[in-house]
Amino acid sequence: MARAHKLDCEAVSDECRFIVQSENESEAIELAKNHMKEVHGRELTNEELREEHLQVV
Repeated sequence: MARAHKLDCEAVSDECRFIVQSENESEAIELAKNHMKEVHGRELTNEELREEHLQVV
């Protein structure tokens, strides 16, 4: 079974219901980076997203 990469803001914030999940890690990171910047005003590196926010499910 393929692994998916997931960012789930809803799990850590009651104000944001955003969830992205993709089998393609690059796609998940790009979507997560855009969300974090546009919605939360945070610019994160790919590595920060991998280590702190993305889950492999």
